[in-house]
Amino acid sequence: MSRAQISALVFGVGGFGALVAATASNEWKVTTRASSVITATWVYQGLWMNCAGNALGSFHCRPHFTIFKVEGYIQACRGLMIAAVSLGFFGSIFALFGMKCTKVGGSDKAKAKIACLAGIVFILSGLCSMTGCSLYANKITTEFFDPLYVEQKYELGAALFIGWAGASLCIIGGVIFCFSISDNNKPPRLGYSYNGATSVLSSRTKYHGAEGDFKTTTPSKQFDKNAYV
Repeated sequence: MSRAQISALVFGVGGFGALVAATASNEWKVTTRASSVITATWVYQGLWMNCAGNALGSFHCRPHFTIFKVEGYIQACRGLMIAAVSLGFFGSIFALFGMKCTKVGGSDKAKAKIACLAGIVFILSGLCSMTGCSLYANKITTEFFDPLYVEQKYELGAALFIGWAGASLCIIGGVIFCFSISDNNKPPRLGYSYNGATSVLSSRTKYHGAEGDFKTTTPSKQFDKNAYV
């Protein structure tokens, strides 16, 4: 089994898990302590819920009741993260079918095509997640540095960094999967036996040795003096 495919599968599946965690998290943005009047209470929001907590450890979450009152950038981030998770899931399935160690997927040539397809799907998943997290972060930073914005200001939450990390892992795993197709297309090496070059001196030695053996093995005719009598 190719080490490149193993590392690509680890990156891809790890990135897919990070994307699931980021999508389900409620800490996409948190209230900044600098602008909070009561520093013991803070608010954090996600794609699906708004939550509030305090220093005592208690918190309360309220989901977004209707989709029509949710801001446009949140709906766009929802769609991008759902697409990223879906692509990551199918990319993981294709990656398992494209591995050399599995018995499904057909021949090595077919497995190489499936592995390349898995790499493309992982790259698309990472790009969707990267776009969604960046769009959400851009909205937060724009409101934070806007002097005319008088409402509650927020900072970047942990879910954004998890989403960026997962997107990076998916893109890296996808690129490795796409390049692993070259290993499967390499023709098998043929073995040749090499006996070394024969020099002129060694050939002469062999020739003389063979001639000597011929002389010793050829029966010699011995004639004595009685043969002429």
